[in-house]
Amino acid sequence: MSSKQGIGIHMKDFCPIQRFDHLEFYVGNARQAALFYSKFFGFTNTAYRGLETGKREVTSYVLRQGNICFVLSTALSPNHPISQSVLKHGDGVAVIALEVPNAFNAYQETTKRGAVGVIPPTEDEDKDGVFRYAAIRGYGDTLIKFVERSDYFGVFAPGFEPLDHTDKGNFVGLYEIDHVVGNVELGAMEQWVEFFANTVGFNLLVHFDEQAICTEYSALISKVMQDGTGKIKLPINQPAKGKCKSQIEEFLEYNHGPGVQHIACATHNIIDTVLQMKTAGVKFLSVPKAYYENLEERVGKINEPIEQLAELGILVDRDEDGYLLQIFTQPVQDRPTLFFEVIERHGAQSFGEGNFKSLFEAIEREQLLRGNL
Repeated sequence: MSSKQGIGIHMKDFCPIQRFDHLEFYVGNARQAALFYSKFFGFTNTAYRGLETGKREVTSYVLRQGNICFVLSTALSPNHPISQSVLKHGDGVAVIALEVPNAFNAYQETTKRGAVGVIPPTEDEDKDGVFRYAAIRGYGDTLIKFVERSDYFGVFAPGFEPLDHTDKGNFVGLYEIDHVVGNVELGAMEQWVEFFANTVGFNLLVHFDEQAICTEYSALISKVMQDGTGKIKLPINQPAKGKCKSQIEEFLEYNHGPGVQHIACATHNIIDTVLQMKTAGVKFLSVPKAYYENLEERVGKINEPIEQLAELGILVDRDEDGYLLQIFTQPVQDRPTLFFEVIERHGAQSFGEGNFKSLFEAIEREQLLRGNL
């Protein structure tokens, strides 16, 4: 079962958020990772910070597509915290950065409500202005970073230089981050629901219990937290008891703790986007052809040709506001941890509840191949 909560906006938004600013990945080789996301996912490598720019400890690349910004960072020493993170978790999202009107206020308001401060309010300045930021601790080793850009006009942040002679990615139509999903250990979900509600001012949008998200073998529980405007959605999953190891338990085992499970990126034309990504070499979860039998009887009339959806493995679901189309990649590294979702919304504000069983079964088929079910 699922339960949908009101989207009410707080009378006083003590931590207003403007948008997802960027997601920072800690990786073993940022240069190679930048090439991967450029060639496979259509991102353009726009800025760089490293030895050539005077940064002696960390190399970072800034990749953009539409309103999406990824930062890929590698440490140049085995003792650096980024190297330690990659050793423990593998490549993955380490920082969820949110643009705010005032980074100092965001840090002050969240820490006084119980958030653990990690980076105190900081100002970096160069010829392009003043860049302000701060960070608090999220689930696992993930940081929630507050970024203030009102007085900064550079390519990304001080120390970064634009890349003019790099290969541009073949834009595949991804234009914004729809949501970012985190996995936490059994019994910890309520703690993080309360954290986002009490310290950041988020509210509960919808709750999915183990009856809604289950198969014969495994189950999970999920709660979707969002900010007061509904722009920032951060679903949180935890495992539920089942016969076998769930996808959440597999993630926690190989990630060595909680972390970001997947990033949902929105597109206006999922068929074209997925065709381009498949041509580039992206591997998606497979869906049995039986899923598409009587599809419109289940979800109502849709605009897309069902034959093409079936050929590509794109899922469809509907809520009271419209319908959505979605598809999920296989993990994008050797550890069965981080993966991506591509989503196209036609009014629907939900998360594909009707597809949970099909998605879970597809993931379980991959788990079986890995010997982890």
